[in-house]
Amino acid sequence: MSSLVSFSFSKVLRKTVFLSTLALTAIAATSFMPSAWALFEDDDARKAILDLRKSLAATQSATTELQNQMEKVKTDNAQLRGRVETLEKQTEELLKNQKAYYQDLDSRLGHFEPRTVEVEGITGTVQPGEKKQYEDALKAFQGGQLKKADAEFNAFIRKYPASPYLPLALFWLGNTKYATQDYSGALAQLQAFVKRYQKHPRVPAALITIANCQSESGNKVAARKTLNELISSYPDSNEANQAQQALGAAK
Repeated sequence: MSSLVSFSFSKVLRKTVFLSTLALTAIAATSFMPSAWALFEDDDARKAILDLRKSLAATQSATTELQNQMEKVKTDNAQLRGRVETLEKQTEELLKNQKAYYQDLDSRLGHFEPRTVEVEGITGTVQPGEKKQYEDALKAFQGGQLKKADAEFNAFIRKYPASPYLPLALFWLGNTKYATQDYSGALAQLQAFVKRYQKHPRVPAALITIANCQSESGNKVAARKTLNELISSYPDSNEANQAQQALGAAK
């Protein structure tokens, strides 16, 4: 009986110890669980932060690359604008040079072939050397070489009777003769000019010179008649004002 009791007590004691151990183990396990979850949650958070940092870094890198590309585009555009401006200037210069070249070529050809030109409202064909001969005579007159101018204008009129420069040659020849006080010669040339080219823009100036020739050669009546004709026929010209002043001074 005593041994049976001892056995039963030992069995109960072992069971009690086992249960106590099991309870302690459960309590310990229960106490450990929140810390484990906490560690698990921290790892996820760190991973999320790392992923966010990587994403941010990638975004910043992409932004930097885009900015670099934009700067490159701006630089390329600036260079392109510079090239376009350079090409425009080169094209403008080329066109200018071509125009000058063709003008020079046209001028050179004018020395070798007839050309149709308009000279102060008169249209006609100009022969090679014709314009130069007229200009040489005019330069002689403007330079005070009156005898030379007289000879060259006369030679021009004989050589080119149909020239579009003929009216001007007659006009300047008349003024040349007036400058040398050859009043009769001046009247002959200028009156022929006025009669033949009544609508020429130089006619009012020719009438003033005619009136001066008449006045200075002693024919005051003819001079007044010429001045009145000038005022009547060309009232809006500068020479009409001169004629009115001359008539007023003669009274």
